[in-house]
Amino acid sequence: MGYAAIPSADLPAMIFIPFAVLLSLALVARWRRRRWLAAGLAALTVLLFVLIACGPLPRWLMNDLQAPYAVRPTLPWAPSNAIVLLTGDAVSVPGAGVEPSMGAYARIAEAAVLYHDCRLAGATCRLLVTGGDPSQLGTTLAASYAIVLRGLGVASDDLMLESRSNTTWQNAKFCRPLLAALGAQRIWLVSSGFHLRRSVLYFTHFGINATPVRADYWRASLSGWPSSFNFVLTDIAVHEYLGIARYYVYNAMGWNTPKLPPLVAAATPARTTAAAMVRPAQAPLSSEARSITKR
Repeated sequence: MGYAAIPSADLPAMIFIPFAVLLSLALVARWRRRRWLAAGLAALTVLLFVLIACGPLPRWLMNDLQAPYAVRPTLPWAPSNAIVLLTGDAVSVPGAGVEPSMGAYARIAEAAVLYHDCRLAGATCRLLVTGGDPSQLGTTLAASYAIVLRGLGVASDDLMLESRSNTTWQNAKFCRPLLAALGAQRIWLVSSGFHLRRSVLYFTHFGINATPVRADYWRASLSGWPSSFNFVLTDIAVHEYLGIARYYVYNAMGWNTPKLPPLVAAATPARTTAAAMVRPAQAPLSSEARSITKR
């Protein structure tokens, strides 16, 4: 599950911590009559504010995260494929229930496009939507996203819902047994561009070697006037880098689940067609598989 599919008002809280620390240190230095130190800390605070608010820092951070996935893969579809859609966020709409948040539709649309492309190629493809109910809205992310996917023409028999996971780590962990049961020859991982580096890292840890596909590309705006959106992007980027750093720290400390061996792909189906090897495709899902939910 991604950090958030669309920025919300409380997202930039993390990035304001350095400002609070720097200002507090400046006040302490001023109180201790360390005027040069106080002035230096105040100047550093202003510089950090300008770098974030006017765009240079968030643009560099987001580009670094997303650049490896800017070009969407053009690999051929295998005879048997699985598309994993990482959910992001949802919103409770008065009188209408729970729906994907605005920014989530890029991920949904990309997964649907892949699915239909796979079917046109004549290959088998299952769409696994992973996401529980971390915000306690009463409906899992997987279920709310699946409604939209069905409306976009994804067959119910081709949908599998994992409805227990509340984090990206759990997405990977709980998807492992479902993907193992499918035995797909190629796995495609769909999420926002900024979220893919961490997602691929976690999925690889659980032996899931997936082809990452970005659904969107977030870009900070360079301007002489401060932008609150740039603070949101900086917070998102910092969250991703901290998640990556935590993974390596936990590995070093032995706190992570032991790495799992790569999934073994199923044998090539007898119905394989030439068209199936042209591009990625998606296949129907069994009722048993669809009954397994998570997030």
